[in-house]
Amino acid sequence: MLTASFRNSLRLSPSLPSARLVPAGRRAMSQYTLDSYLVTPAELNSALQKNIQSKLSTAPRIVPVCASWFLPNDGRVGKETFIAQRIPHARFFDLDAVKDPHSPYPHMLPSAKDFAGAMRRMGIRREDSVVVYDSKELGIFSAPRVGWTLKVFGHPSVHVLNNFRKWVEEGYPTETGEPGDVQPVDYAVPELDQNKVVAFEEVREIAKQLGKEGAEEVQILDARSLGRWKGVDPEPREGLSSGHIPYSISVPISDLLDPNDKTLLPASQLQTIFKSKGVDSSKPIISSCGTGVTAAVVDAALTEAGFATEQRRLYDGSWTEWAQRVTPGEGLIRKDDQ
Repeated sequence: MLTASFRNSLRLSPSLPSARLVPAGRRAMSQYTLDSYLVTPAELNSALQKNIQSKLSTAPRIVPVCASWFLPNDGRVGKETFIAQRIPHARFFDLDAVKDPHSPYPHMLPSAKDFAGAMRRMGIRREDSVVVYDSKELGIFSAPRVGWTLKVFGHPSVHVLNNFRKWVEEGYPTETGEPGDVQPVDYAVPELDQNKVVAFEEVREIAKQLGKEGAEEVQILDARSLGRWKGVDPEPREGLSSGHIPYSISVPISDLLDPNDKTLLPASQLQTIFKSKGVDSSKPIISSCGTGVTAAVVDAALTEAGFATEQRRLYDGSWTEWAQRVTPGEGLIRKDDQ
């Protein structure tokens, strides 16, 4: 007779592409590896059962990584949600700590050296497969940013769980309390893939040209709420003007998530949403948001919808940098009444 846990491990979500478990003979990365970027709780649970963690083993593993993070006006703290409930053996990636400490903007990418140091302290080796997940409260929010960061620094096997809320609701195992000590490991300093990132100066030049005859048709997708994009709702950071980059397209992350369980929608629905907003898969895309966190949700949705990765970049400083660096005379902050 099958136990409930074993039955759960066999159940697959029909709404997402299958993340097939591939034996080691076909892929040498690990004993079993997940084969798509988004994975369901059932797929992750099955993979973890086939990749038993042991302090003595040197074989590649599948490592869950909690990336819980909340907006500064929320009141909740990501590390506290990790301690309260997490996937067994999960590590915590602190977005407020693993960043450029010298930047005045909140979540700029860390140096390659600092990134490697964080991976070492979390006990994650380059050959390990990482599955990043979000808080139960928000569903999908900050995990794609950490997944994107790992990919930018060339980590070979990165996935995002869709999502921890469903993991808990479907009865998969969790643990609570302070986690045990993690044994640091070697992680070579990687190279940053500059083709996945765009800086302020280039975005400003693009914005100045957008709408002009003959200009390159770059699409800037903004993940903030529609009210913030329109400039009618305040930013969560005090003193920061709301509004949007000229000719940018509002793609609030709430449009990309199931309203009930906050999972990322299936590919076909995401394609319909992007098409309804006029997003063209043949043109370059820049994703933006408040501080570069939820822009990665848009990027993950573009991956699921089949948009070419070589056509996509993320504006790391996003609106927090933009609103502080553009000058009034440039006309580069638009509001709904303009």
